[in-house]
Amino acid sequence: MIQTLTIGGRNLADFGVYISGEGTYNAPERSITEEVVPGRNGSLIIDNGRYQNIEVSYPAFIIRDFPRNMAGLRSYLASLSGYSRLEDSYHPDEYRMAALSGGLDVKTSGYMNREGKFTLTFNCKPQRFLRSGEYAIPVKSGATVYNPTLFDAKPLIRVYGNGSITVNGETMEWSGSSEYVDIDCDIQDCYYMGANMNSYVTGNFPVLSPGNNVIVFTGSTSVRITPRWWIL
Repeated sequence: MIQTLTIGGRNLADFGVYISGEGTYNAPERSITEEVVPGRNGSLIIDNGRYQNIEVSYPAFIIRDFPRNMAGLRSYLASLSGYSRLEDSYHPDEYRMAALSGGLDVKTSGYMNREGKFTLTFNCKPQRFLRSGEYAIPVKSGATVYNPTLFDAKPLIRVYGNGSITVNGETMEWSGSSEYVDIDCDIQDCYYMGANMNSYVTGNFPVLSPGNNVIVFTGSTSVRITPRWWIL
């Protein structure tokens, strides 16, 4: 089966690119600080509570209309800035956030150099985000949201009206909002249609822990949660 790669919403098969996914099964490194304590054997390991970015490489090839396809691929990749959504057909239920790392070292072959192979290397955030976690879930007060992974998820919570929400003992309150407020627990920011709403919100940004999470809210409000499940 021919495997494909999508970056920034564009399937690179549009440029005749197909891939091998042999480098896509690696895991990121956990961030730690190692300290030597005089008079003590071994080192003291301090867990920094995070994972490092990971480089993911895809051996790739173009076997038709190489000059035109390669020119289009170069232009498209150069147009991307910062992190973009990265998907491959080896992991259809997951996606990463990635930025192209380095340039392209292309080796051509075939009659009149009509074929080419190269490696696409991406600097990726450590998480493999699950597609199942990118959809907003309407939640009733007192409901339980189940996190199927082993990792704390930092959801996007949209709240309508005024009131408060408590998740696993962490409470946020909001008032004076417009139609709704988006509470982004990843970047720890609150906004409405791009406008900053932090001054209307108080409290700690909640997380969805592995297993059951009880959601309680008060006031004239309704809540939708996009959980953002992830694995490594």
